[in-house]
Amino acid sequence: MAGQDLPFEGIERQALRTFTEKAYLEYSMYVILDRALPAVGDGLKPVQRRIIYAMSELGLSAVSKHKKSARTVGDVIGKFHPHGDSACYEAMVLMAQPFSYRYPIVDGQGNWGSQDDPKSFAAMRYTESKLTRYAEVLLRELGEGTVDWQPNFDGTLEEPAVLPARLPNLLLNGTTGIAVGMATDIPPHNLREVAAACLHLLEQPEASSRALMKFVKGPDLPTGAEIISPRADLAEFYDKGTGSFKARAVYEMEDDSIVITALPWQASGSKVLEQIAEQMRAKKLPMVEDLRDESDHENPTRLVIVPKGRKVDVEQLMAHLFATTDLERNYRVNLNVIALDGRPRVMGLRELLSQWLEFRIATVKRRLEWRLDKVERRLHILEGLLAAFLNLDEVIRIIRREDEPKPVLMKRFSLSEIQAEAILETKLRHLAKLEEMKIRGEQAELAAERDELQGVLRSEARLRKLVGTEIAADAEKYGDARRSKIVEREAAQAIDETALIPNEPVTVVLSSGGWVRSAKGHEIDPRALQYKTGDAFQSAVRGQSLQLATFLDTTGRTYSLPAHALPSARGLGEPLAGRLNPPDGAKFTGVMMGDPKGLWLLASDAAYGFTARLEDLVTDRKAGKAVLSVPEGALALPPCAVTSDKALVCIAVVDGDGENGRLLAFPVSEVPEMPRGKGNKLFNIPSGLAKERAEVVAGIAVVPPGGTLKVWNGDKARDYSFTELKDWTGARAQRGAVLTRGWRAVTRLEVS
Repeated sequence: MAGQDLPFEGIERQALRTFTEKAYLEYSMYVILDRALPAVGDGLKPVQRRIIYAMSELGLSAVSKHKKSARTVGDVIGKFHPHGDSACYEAMVLMAQPFSYRYPIVDGQGNWGSQDDPKSFAAMRYTESKLTRYAEVLLRELGEGTVDWQPNFDGTLEEPAVLPARLPNLLLNGTTGIAVGMATDIPPHNLREVAAACLHLLEQPEASSRALMKFVKGPDLPTGAEIISPRADLAEFYDKGTGSFKARAVYEMEDDSIVITALPWQASGSKVLEQIAEQMRAKKLPMVEDLRDESDHENPTRLVIVPKGRKVDVEQLMAHLFATTDLERNYRVNLNVIALDGRPRVMGLRELLSQWLEFRIATVKRRLEWRLDKVERRLHILEGLLAAFLNLDEVIRIIRREDEPKPVLMKRFSLSEIQAEAILETKLRHLAKLEEMKIRGEQAELAAERDELQGVLRSEARLRKLVGTEIAADAEKYGDARRSKIVEREAAQAIDETALIPNEPVTVVLSSGGWVRSAKGHEIDPRALQYKTGDAFQSAVRGQSLQLATFLDTTGRTYSLPAHALPSARGLGEPLAGRLNPPDGAKFTGVMMGDPKGLWLLASDAAYGFTARLEDLVTDRKAGKAVLSVPEGALALPPCAVTSDKALVCIAVVDGDGENGRLLAFPVSEVPEMPRGKGNKLFNIPSGLAKERAEVVAGIAVVPPGGTLKVWNGDKARDYSFTELKDWTGARAQRGAVLTRGWRAVTRLEVS
């Protein structure tokens, strides 16, 4: 109730910070140790281990009949793994897919997905499953005292803490997982190669990872393909436990067609075809005529690419496809596992195999000790049975006459309780005379086995030799040839887009409304093109289709687009603002193209400017590049190409009403060259007039020797030859001369 203290007696009180730190840490450790990372011993995550154990308990061995997968999943989540059935079934599916696991553990019947779509598997009520022969590697020694057992989630059953793997399954099948703050990415490997490395490490415990690479050549992917990374890259992640490698599809030529027969691991054939088709639609693969997917049951991967004619460079085409599609993939490697001490650790190849061999030697030792204990117990019983056979009449008399024969037998023949119990449980049929011979024969065999077991357990060398012999035998039984060839190749290079596009003359046209288009050839008259209502011609430039068109806006920013990517002049074009991000209120004033080293004059209507190399104006940013610093209230003018170092810069300035104009011409050499900035004063506009914008630049032009300056007054124009401009020639930053009466209302300048 309000105003009263609540009773907290018997309730633990913690600071929120303390509680959350502890809760998060416990959750993190659970995800790391009990969900995401595999154990070094059997290479399995808990859910995988529980699935395999539950299937073995259901009798789903490799020689049994398949059973509904739902039966297995039900047992797993009901007895050992109280999580979602879909997640459990998905983990089971992964162990059954031959394109996901190098050595599948589950033998599936029905639809278990495909390489194109691994998650297209049928529901568990439709599929059936059992264990593969390879699963014997993990389960064969389970009942021989080899591993520790732990209670299940509700304490009603026991489950193995780890499976007694006879081979390093961690490397053979690999795994991926994301925990809290860490992850694991272990690629699959070839069984025979890993087994050979283990045998070498048994003989040479100090062998380095580089030495073990004589046996483990590299990852061996389920789908084949080629591993093309340099040996140094492979050696790096085998040394450090982290790194990466590349795998590439395998192709061959059949009747002038390219046939892809193997894809990289986890690559989808349908996605690869989609990626190629997308490039064809974008006209980036003009040398490809057709695509076909001819994959079937006999040929799981058969993708056909038909080149357009025999002149196509197949190697160049495939290099491009390797670089731009999933025909070549990069794989991250992070050998992060739960070590024997129960802690996660990133290990190199040597440490990982050493840890597994330590686990295997301990497992074999436990198996031998368990067997030795059974042999000694049996010998003890046989010793009692033999004593009874040697005194059979006396034993029978005691059993017939005594109410409690066990203690009497124990006292009379110095027997243990176990021996006396075995005698009393002996059936009458076993009292035949031949039984004594069987007992002596079994006793001799077991005594020899006991001596052998004790000898192995006492000798570290003999124990390691036994482990090596078993590894070699299993490698022979379950091993196979390498699927992924290791071929060191150079990284694939995509074909330069410009190599696929003809380099031809084009004219880029910009309208006053900011619409752009590109016309083939230099003969087009841009003013004769059709424009939208209210729009008109603004600027045009001639160049080549493989050049960049660089645009200037009124704020002094430049933007660049490939000329070949601009819309055709057959239509009205497209607004530049749809492809670029100019500042609010900015308008595009002109366009530049040509030699990257070519000079262009940039100026504001406040009569400041400079020349710049075109290459300094190019940018790939949609928001543009600030080049010309425009004074407050002023605007950038259309840029002018400087085609000669003897050209004249002509500037027309008018008053605020546009009625009284002046013209100044001076050598272009007087304009400074700079990559960006405000520039120098080009025309002397008094500061008072400039501030009030009572005088502004109406037009600017660069006239080469032999050229003509066209001064426009509305719709009227007057031409001034290069020689005639001497009447207006002066020095940069002068006031110039008053224009002829009737031509003082200048609207723009042009060069012809």
